Amino acid sequence: RWSRRTGTTQGEILIDYISCWGLAMDDQRYLYVSDAGKNEVRRYQLGDKNSTLVADGNGTGDGLNKLNWRTSLFVDRQQNVYVSDVYNHRVMKWEKDATEGILIAGGLDYGNALTQLAYSEGLFVDTLGTL
Repeated sequence: RWSRRTGTTQGEILIDYISCWGLAMDDQRYLYVSDAGKNEVRRYQLGDKNSTLVADGNGTGDGLNKLNWRTSLFVDRQQNVYVSDVYNHRVMKWEKDATEGILIAGGLDYGNALTQLAYSEGLFVDTLGTL
């Protein structure tokens, strides 16, 4: 984090030892971090270094409770977390307090058919829940 004050060049480390590939913030000011190295998404309350696991944490894989190299994420008003699961070629939705995700796009291997994705990166969900 860097101060908004002019002339400040010294940053402050808020979260240590992560391989951060995506950040999102919800309307309650929780920070969500996708850690590609650990294959998980965690939620942090601002000012607190303790976190809550919100997606995966079960190791790399293609089951509904696993992810394989996530990058982008999006959090809606209900604190549902949408994750771009790159090497599984899918987008997963993890509802608040869920132990496994819901497949919402792709997941049928690499490809360019309407039911397939190819290394999905970047996502947005509108207020109607449309990906």
